[in-house]
Amino acid sequence: MQGQYNVLFVCTGNSARSILAEATTNHFGRGKFHAYSAGSHPKGFIYPETLEVLRAVDLPTEGLHSKSWHEFTKPDAPAMDFVITVCDHVVGEACPAWPGAPITAHWSIPDPAKAQGDPQKVVKAFLLARNLLQQRISLLLNLNVAALDRLAVSSRLEAIGEPSDP
Repeated sequence: MQGQYNVLFVCTGNSARSILAEATTNHFGRGKFHAYSAGSHPKGFIYPETLEVLRAVDLPTEGLHSKSWHEFTKPDAPAMDFVITVCDHVVGEACPAWPGAPITAHWSIPDPAKAQGDPQKVVKAFLLARNLLQQRISLLLNLNVAALDRLAVSSRLEAIGEPSDP
């Protein structure tokens, strides 16, 4: 594997975590990774807090929108090198057969949309999701994919999603 890699981040609603991952990867992975996001049951909107926490660190939000994972199974869809699920609910669903047999992994990220309470507490949940994703994406971007075989890449991609010991 070498060149620019396409990665699809998948969650259920495509309204928070996968959108955060797409924007973060596209900003920091320019030239090496191109990210997309999708949902198994897209909500059709992006939570305002998602956009707020992206803008707070000057990440671009243009072009982001909630969409179905079926868009990435069509013949004219970009070929994915990696598909990463970022919510525990979608990992248990029957995923589509991704064209090109991309390497898949699961990174469990708490759902910020489930946060309740005052607006500050809700935004903190979105900040936590963004920060966790940024840490994992940083590891992905520093992975020397071209120097590893498919099995090693798959193993390391899964390891990135493993919770670290306190």
